[in-house]
Amino acid sequence: MRISAKDVDQSLLVNEIAAFLKKSGRITLPDWVDLVKTAPYKELAPTDPDWFYIRAAAIARHLYIRSPAGVGAFRKVFGGRQRNGSRPSHFVLASSGIIRKCLQALEEMKWIEKHPKNKGRILTSTGRRDLDRLAAQVFKKCPSLIMKNCGSRK
Repeated sequence: MRISAKDVDQSLLVNEIAAFLKKSGRITLPDWVDLVKTAPYKELAPTDPDWFYIRAAAIARHLYIRSPAGVGAFRKVFGGRQRNGSRPSHFVLASSGIIRKCLQALEEMKWIEKHPKNKGRILTSTGRRDLDRLAAQVFKKCPSLIMKNCGSRK
């Protein structure tokens, strides 16, 4: 049975991809990674020191599931509700600089490339192969968490 990234739990897969990205050392962190918030609606910067790897892993997984996607699409995906005190809340897009740097880092790894016709990025065969390999590792750790075709857990 062949396991793909669509078959395993997404949170476990993203954590496995992030650990791989950190361990491989193929992504260089920007200098400002410990100073920024991930979106204007956030009050604080991320507390996890590995948040950049997790964001890059989530972007790679999202491109596996649904591609092509560009910076604007990922701003919507990672956007959220801005609380305005006594005024009504509104949806706010995420920061584009962080997403752009994650996409550039994944392009340097040859996991993604720019779509030749449409705007946005797509996953390369190398990226798809590596994500499938990491999904198989997640499945070996927790075989009971395989997803059914309907999306529910066994």
